[in-house]
Amino acid sequence: MIHIVLLASITAIISLCITPIAIKYIKKLNITDKPNDRKVHKSPIPTLGGLAIFTSFIIGLIILQPESPYHVAIICGGILIIGVGFVDDIFDISAKTKFILQIVAACLVVFWGGLQVEFINLPFGGQIEFGFLSSVITIFWIVGITNAINLIDGLDGLAAGVSSIALLSIAGMAMMMGDVYVTTMALVLFFSTIGFLRYNFYPAKIFMGDTGALFLGYMIAVLALLGFKNVTIVSFIIPIFILGVPISDTLIAIVRRYINKKPISSPDSAHLHHRLVKIGFTHKQTVLVMYALSLMFSLSGILFSMTTIGGSLLIFFVAMFVLLALIENLEMINSDFKPLTNLYNAIRHRP
Repeated sequence: MIHIVLLASITAIISLCITPIAIKYIKKLNITDKPNDRKVHKSPIPTLGGLAIFTSFIIGLIILQPESPYHVAIICGGILIIGVGFVDDIFDISAKTKFILQIVAACLVVFWGGLQVEFINLPFGGQIEFGFLSSVITIFWIVGITNAINLIDGLDGLAAGVSSIALLSIAGMAMMMGDVYVTTMALVLFFSTIGFLRYNFYPAKIFMGDTGALFLGYMIAVLALLGFKNVTIVSFIIPIFILGVPISDTLIAIVRRYINKKPISSPDSAHLHHRLVKIGFTHKQTVLVMYALSLMFSLSGILFSMTTIGGSLLIFFVAMFVLLALIENLEMINSDFKPLTNLYNAIRHRP
């Protein structure tokens, strides 16, 4: 495994070299992310940085040549996702069109590659068979995580950093499980993203755009699924923990928009990073807080795989408490949503 780590780390150097070249030519082509009332940057910033991540990743795959029956389907789906993000960054295609094409990419992995979550082993014996729902659940997971990473791409270095933490966690778990393919893929993409992050961290010289955010989300979804499919119900929660920040932020956004009677696909400025900035955190501090939360969730996922059922339940409830505290104190749903305060008051006034 050491030689895989060393060879994969070359992609960080490649990414460090490619990204400034991308910045130069993207500026010349005037493909930039313009400021608006929902964005925090004040001047146009070159976008399409995801191409630098993707190029470094592909070069890394050529060097390491990982093998898996799923490989061709995964890469073809990734190329489609890159294409969707590229066109969206330049021409701003509709959310419906992006969603349909994301489903097509997921279908490539599921029906051509054959990657599906078919069952979960229960901790006390027996299985839950998904049957015909296997394909639906797998497609839902891939499309959901793809969009979750895209939704948190709101501050300099945020999506790249959170994705890097998730990829390193997936690589670590895969290494412990002896899964060479997932380890290789996750490490190559991790180092490609870290190299890009050098230019994407605050103050950003380039944004990854939908080109990068959708690709990272897609790859993380597939690798997490590939590394943990058909395992115990406790282990199945591990990738959910590793991706805790983007998943929770997406679910909170859906609940918020439903409760406030807004279209689920409508953008707003109440995501976790927006709320942290609003209460006084600086841009850089907000990103670092989000990194810390991502690391907390990832470590929780790793501990989940090593502890007893009782320990797993304790980790789960502690993580849920932290999440509910954030939702309540940052008013991520609305000012009336106070589950912990209401529970405390109910216990306190109990006869």
